[in-house]
Amino acid sequence: MNGFWILLRQTPIIIFDFAQRKPNCTEHLAMNEGNQSLVTKFLILGFPDVTGYKATALFFAILIVYIITLMINAMVMVLVSIKSQLHSPMYFFLQQLSFVESMFLTVIIPKMLHVVWLEGATISVIECITQTYLYCAIGCAECHLLTVMAYDRYLAICNPLHYNTIMNTRLQRLLVIYCWVFGFVLTQITLNILCQLEFCGSFVIDHFFCDLVPFVELSCTYKFTLQLEILIVAVPIMGIPFILVIVSYICVFITILGISSSTGRKKTFSTCSSHLAVVTMYFGTLNVIYMIPANGYTLPINKLISFLYIVVTPLFNPIIYCLRNKEMRAVMEKIFSWRNKKK
Repeated sequence: MNGFWILLRQTPIIIFDFAQRKPNCTEHLAMNEGNQSLVTKFLILGFPDVTGYKATALFFAILIVYIITLMINAMVMVLVSIKSQLHSPMYFFLQQLSFVESMFLTVIIPKMLHVVWLEGATISVIECITQTYLYCAIGCAECHLLTVMAYDRYLAICNPLHYNTIMNTRLQRLLVIYCWVFGFVLTQITLNILCQLEFCGSFVIDHFFCDLVPFVELSCTYKFTLQLEILIVAVPIMGIPFILVIVSYICVFITILGISSSTGRKKTFSTCSSHLAVVTMYFGTLNVIYMIPANGYTLPINKLISFLYIVVTPLFNPIIYCLRNKEMRAVMEKIFSWRNKKK
């Protein structure tokens, strides 16, 4: 853990200076070639084809989506905390998912807004490593939290008689703690290698944030070691959770098909349809992004998919749960009807 604490002590506070001049690639390149020193800053290109008023429009669009997503997630967290009818394991995990996604967005979006506003911006190596590590750690925690939610639905549908006994408050908390600890500890391996990398070639990241693959591609040391480590660590981060989710839902579907009445099948399926939709979007975009060759990573289509995964999907997740869940809709209708009567 030493590498992590050293990294935190050295990480500067990022202040967004909107009056800052757009970085000049030619000037940076001339300086780098002139002294042949190691690279200490990167240039994040963002969206080179989006300039002028288009960049301004994109900036405010991302900002609005970011604020709306945080507000919806905050509403979900508050409702689950204060409404007794939502005090169940499913909503407890939904509350934790809202918190994880809020943290995930906050790691990426503020710097992304900075890059879009300036049509490209510099970032120090330490800041880039920090963003990469937090992005991977929180993403890992979210993968495992979605797996825990699939396990919860499996118990509720396939083993309803023992559900309350097994999924007690203690187990719920332990599972959430496991997701966070596992995410940050597992990616500590990546952090230790990232802290040893040296960058002496290109300093341009053709992305809108410090994602792991394009970041590692710029290194002139330990590149193969880190690429191999990424491949190995991807198995417990994405591979195993994805398989467990599939197995859980196969068991769920088998149980649902065994229900005699169509009404009962429809009612049972509705309890897991929201989570199934979220899991499909999350793992679908994640697999498309990270299961492609590194040399094709910076293609425009892959950057677009990353944009959808980071900006759009977190907005849809809480909306799906709110719109497709009867209890959540009932609580929201009560709140809004009470406010209207009060007026």
